[in-house]
Amino acid sequence: MTADMLSQDLSLLIPELVLAGGAMALLMLGVFLKGDKTSILIQWLTIGLLVAAGLAALFLVSGEGTAFNGSFIFDSLARFSKTAIALVAAIAMLLAMPYLKAENLGKIEYPVLVALAVTGMVMMVSANDLIAMYMGIELQSLALYVLAAFNRDSLRASEAGLKYFVLGALSSGLLLYGASLVYGFAGSTGFADIALAVESGSNVGLTVGLVFVICGLAFKVSAAPFHMWTPDVYEGAPTPVTAFFATAPKFAAIVLLARVLMEPFGSVVDQWRDVIWMIAVLSMGVGAFGALTQQNIKRLMAYSSIGNMGYALVAVAAASQTSLWALLVFMSLYMVGVIGSFAGILSMRTREGMVEQVSDLAGLAQRNPGLGWSMTALMFSIGGLPFMVGFFGKFFVVYAAVQADLMILAVLAVLFSVVGAAYYLRIVKVIWFDSSDIEFVPAAVSTYWVARIAGLATILLLPALGWLVFRAYSVGLSL
Repeated sequence: MTADMLSQDLSLLIPELVLAGGAMALLMLGVFLKGDKTSILIQWLTIGLLVAAGLAALFLVSGEGTAFNGSFIFDSLARFSKTAIALVAAIAMLLAMPYLKAENLGKIEYPVLVALAVTGMVMMVSANDLIAMYMGIELQSLALYVLAAFNRDSLRASEAGLKYFVLGALSSGLLLYGASLVYGFAGSTGFADIALAVESGSNVGLTVGLVFVICGLAFKVSAAPFHMWTPDVYEGAPTPVTAFFATAPKFAAIVLLARVLMEPFGSVVDQWRDVIWMIAVLSMGVGAFGALTQQNIKRLMAYSSIGNMGYALVAVAAASQTSLWALLVFMSLYMVGVIGSFAGILSMRTREGMVEQVSDLAGLAQRNPGLGWSMTALMFSIGGLPFMVGFFGKFFVVYAAVQADLMILAVLAVLFSVVGAAYYLRIVKVIWFDSSDIEFVPAAVSTYWVARIAGLATILLLPALGWLVFRAYSVGLSL
């Protein structure tokens, strides 16, 4: 490889280089600096690093192309995904700072692990090769395992980390076995070469390998029936870690799944569509009915995540340019709702510590009207109630399914959305109509503003959605 080729390849990986190099520099800085404020400095520098990586993906990488013999790809999908992942991770890090200080968990390892996890995520959305895909997933996963059990003094956190690690190792084994089958029957790990092998004729080995790959990736998005880790990990992990888990990793994994299915296996969509169809239906059902009986709000958000990944998989099953556009819109709006909701949950702190029960929100609208209105708007948006931005995210997904003649799947998505609205409305009912003597201590300024800005965004983003629809028409998408 010549110097010019290497320079050209590295120019497409600027976000990855910024994050990887920055994480190592922050680790060294944290080790050598002394003082009580070192961890706070590292946290702020990590937020700056994440924002810089997002802006680098948006502005510094010029053009599109592949790097390192086609192992990595940078296209419009990667550009959008990397920007969204880095920015939402920065917000999650901002939410974590007051919590880490209050719980005496302000160690330098936390922000460094977040930066390394995001490095794996941006590698995942640019993966154009099975080996590159696995490298990105494992870099993300190893950091997330540690983050789940970051509070070593908490039995729940240790249990969450152990469960996530054991089941994550199982999913990685399934994914690696499927990738080895695909490589064995296609003769290559590159997505372009696999696509040629798939187009040349039906092969049972490739199909079996693809099924294992889907199972491994379905675990990463917590889709049913591979969701068993999600409620326990969401409940046991520190709340800012749960907020991080529910946003950036989900976005990276669902984009990777869409890329794997629509690029190397795009010509055999009829062979994998039914599998995704069933996983989507199971996820929507488990999410809708599983959340109805939950009393812990973090477990409720876990089942909400499972259900919403089902809607995302509806877009993947549609397998079209329109459905990919709908997937990105849906996931972006979903992340806005979730990060705002967890900002509200992080505001649920009394003088004795954090509280996590749905009943603890009783009377919130009277005690803290601003937070009450924000949580109401966010619940309406995530639940897909009409005239909130979350509704239009689900609308575009259902539209893509109808356009792909998946009428039954579209109808089921609407029905499960109606069922799911029940537990979001239950939270709103508790906020506005129940009463409680619990007094929350004032939330940190960053938490306060994230919750309120996200709540306002559920309405203020409506004009932006109109502009997106206009842009969709202008580039030829049938929306």
